[in-house]
Amino acid sequence: MLASLLITFREALETALIIGIIAAYVARIGRKDLNRYINIGIIGGIIGSIAVAFVFKTVYGDLKGTSEQLFEGISALTAAIVLTYMIFWMARNSKEIRGEVQEQIEILISKGQLMGIAALSFVAVFREGVETVLFLGPLTIQSPLDTLFGFAAGLMLVVFLSYIMFKGIYRLDISRFFRITSIFLILFSAGLTATAVHELNEAGIIPPVIEHVWDLNPPQNPDGTYPLLHENGLIGSSLKSLIGYSGAPSLTEVIAYSGYWIITGIFLYNSYRKR
Repeated sequence: MLASLLITFREALETALIIGIIAAYVARIGRKDLNRYINIGIIGGIIGSIAVAFVFKTVYGDLKGTSEQLFEGISALTAAIVLTYMIFWMARNSKEIRGEVQEQIEILISKGQLMGIAALSFVAVFREGVETVLFLGPLTIQSPLDTLFGFAAGLMLVVFLSYIMFKGIYRLDISRFFRITSIFLILFSAGLTATAVHELNEAGIIPPVIEHVWDLNPPQNPDGTYPLLHENGLIGSSLKSLIGYSGAPSLTEVIAYSGYWIITGIFLYNSYRKR
């Protein structure tokens, strides 16, 4: 639930910020008549995102056995790659987003391409919507109900924060916000990488080399509960959803997880050193 809440909160807030920049700039130049184009783009982006989610659910629901494991593995790996790229891109460009969006609007208005305003709004909503579907897909497979609750909670937080920002009650430090959330999202992305390797192990695409490097998944307790560090235990299940914890990982899972942190750590270090 925490992972889905964080992802939804981050993606929805990014969308709200971009749409807010567009709406604020249109109002500042006295062109509130363009709001209808913004609304067209927003509605179109929401419909498109729902369609992508429906396709994802339909395709996954028809898969069984090896095909299902392969789909889960590829989905998790794709989500990890996109999420990692998004984190680094936002870290480098968060301060320039406002200027870039306003520049695009000026160009569209000067050329009389008003539907371009709708397209700009559509892309802002649809892109983040597709990313949310992609990121939440692996979580939904593991725990549908918790993912749904996290998604709903994330949306409500964004609505509340957007409201108090709009009223001028609170001013958000965008750069700091993205830096802090990036730390948690990298944890989640590392887990997605390990999850992808696990599913590809199950599908026979990547050999595990060693089936279980360690095993913290003992049998259930006499009362039917699981030990705390078991994948289905209180702590283990939470860590599994958030960071891809495995109570009995294969050697390739351990290598993938460790390798992700080494590579990401190098890029993060270089990125902050340059800044």
